[in-house]
This record gives sequence, structure tokens and C-alpha cells, in this order.
Amino acid sequence: MFEITTLTAFRDNYIWGLSRRGQAAIVDPGDAGPALAWLAREGLALEAILITHHHQDHQGGVAGVLARYPNAHVYGPGCESITGRTRSLRGGERFALLGVDVDVLNVAAHTRGHLAYHAGDALFCGDTLFGGGCGRLFEGTPEDMVAALAKLAALPDATRVFCAHEYTCFCLEFALQDVEPENLALRERLEKSRALRKAGLPTVPSTLALEKATNPFMRVTEPQVVASARAHAPDAVSAAAILAALLAMLDAH
Repeated sequence: MFEITTLTAFRDNYIWGLSRRGQAAIVDPGDAGPALAWLAREGLALEAILITHHHQDHQGGVAGVLARYPNAHVYGPGCESITGRTRSLRGGERFALLGVDVDVLNVAAHTRGHLAYHAGDALFCGDTLFGGGCGRLFEGTPEDMVAALAKLAALPDATRVFCAHEYTCFCLEFALQDVEPENLALRERLEKSRALRKAGLPTVPSTLALEKATNPFMRVTEPQVVASARAHAPDAVSAAAILAALLAMLDAH
């Protein structure tokens, strides 16, 4: 398995640097600077860039990285506009990256072509799943997001979740205050996450097991989550309607 390095960008973005035996890959370089500095510092040769979706804070640095490493492959969703893309993906593909097999998952919801990359025990999910939350629906529907999160939930519980933003404390505060105030695992996670941030450390990665226990968007059939959502949207019956209600509640939080 490759080593995974956390690179920070902008106010709360994470770029993931993957390295193995002197070779490297980068996931979602919204800013070229941190990626280029890491590659130079570690003396790595860039093999590939993985893009989860087209938003600029995820691919805005691709051109700058390619200017220094023009032979790097660029993987990304085929139905979206991706800078420098050399391989179009739609989900269901498998390819070798740094000698490790990567499975491509179609998790369209946040955007219409959003992808996630699963390799070993690591999941790079962009803006689909956050620590304690999920992405907003810019191009998809609540039904799309329920399906996307179910696809991720089907992966092994020990899978580490490398999302693209540091939103964990905000999402967990919402979940504890407005959705599941009696969830002890949620309360404990929030306390630990606050301590990490106070120490200047990331709360990411989490695990799928932790998300299933504390993330309301992955718990849309749990009685307390359903009850809290219906207090704001009495007609919400389906899992998609519950998720939509939770997103509206989060926006108002």
C-alpha cells in the first residue's frame, strides 16, 4: 500500500499525496503550490493526478502541476470538464496506481459525474462524504446522494475515509444539537475532533465504521434521525426525503 500525506490548501481543503517507492500521485490538487512543494521536498516522481469532480477547489491546480510534470496521467469523470484529463472514468473501472489496485466508484450527487477512488483500506471520496456530513446537492438529487452513500457504506467498516474538507466539527455539532443529542458515540467523536483541531491536527481520516455510528446522513433510517428530520419536514417518509430535510436543517444551523 502507498503512504498517504495530508496537504492543506485554501481555508479547509485537503489534497492527498500518495507515495510508494519514489513514485507519487495526487488526489484533488485544487492548488498546485502544496502539491509541488511536497513532490520537491520528498524527491518524488509524479505518476498520476486523480480528480473526484470538476469544482475548482479540487482541480484548479492541475495545470500548474502538469507544467512541472507534463507526463503525469490525469484521471477524472468523463462527463465533466477536467483540466488535462488523459483517462475518462464513469465508475466501475479498476486501474493500477503506484502498483496498487484502485477501484473507481460512481457517486454522482454533489456533481453529476462525481467519483470516489477506493484502494486497499483507503477511500478518497472528494465532496460526497465528509466527517459527520455529506456534500451539498449542486447537480444531483437526494435520491442520488442516498445511493452514493449506500455504495460507500457497503465497503469494509475499517476503510479509512479521506474526504476533501475539514468540516468535521461543524457537521458533528449540528448532528449532536439538532439530530441525535443522545448519541454517545457522536458526543465522544465531537470531543475528540475538537481536541484535534485545537492542537492544529486534522480530524481526517475517519473510518466508515465511525461514520455509520455518528454521521446522520449515513443514518437516515435510524429512528431518532427520522424523528428529528420529520420535526422539520413532517411529510418526509423516504430515505431521500429524510436526507433532504437534514441538508435543509444543516443549512439553517
